[in-house]
Amino acid sequence: MSVSRLPRRARLPRSARLGLAASAALALAPALLAAPATASALPLPLPGTEPGDHLTVTVTDSGSWSGTHHLYCHPDGGTYRNAKEACAQLDRQTHWGKDLFAPVPKDSVCTMIYGGPQRARVTGTWAGRRVNAEFNRKNGCETARWDRFSSLLEGPKSTTKS
Repeated sequence: MSVSRLPRRARLPRSARLGLAASAALALAPALLAAPATASALPLPLPGTEPGDHLTVTVTDSGSWSGTHHLYCHPDGGTYRNAKEACAQLDRQTHWGKDLFAPVPKDSVCTMIYGGPQRARVTGTWAGRRVNAEFNRKNGCETARWDRFSSLLEGPKSTTKS
C-alpha cells in the first residue's frame, strides 16, 4: 500500500517528514563528500602520507655514485639528476599484481659470471606497496636484474666522451 493510501492518522505530519529527510541527508553528507570522484586501479594513499612514490636507494661499492639517494615519482624529483628517466623506467615495468622488486627466485639457473662488487638496497613505497629490496651483481641473474633497474641503481650517466 502506498503512503498516500494510508489512513491519515498513520502518516507523519509534513514537518516531521521534512525533518527526517533533512536528517538523512545530513547523515549521508560526510560519506558522500569522502567518496573519490573517480575510480582508481591503484590503492588510495593512506591518510597522512605524501602523494606519489618515494624510494630511498643506498648504493655501495659503485664509485662516485655510492651513497644514499632519494627518488620521488609522480611528481618526479629528489636527489636524482635523471629522476624523470628513473621514474619512467620503473613505470614501464610496473604491472598490477606483480612485485616489481621481487628477488631472483631461489631455484633460478644462473650463469656464474661475476658482474662487479656493486650492491644496493632500495626501500620506500612504489605503487602503494612497501619496498625493501636488495640488489647485487654476483651472477648473471642478479646482473640482469640490476640492469633492469639501471636508471635507479647507476645514477646519472656521464655526458663526457672518452
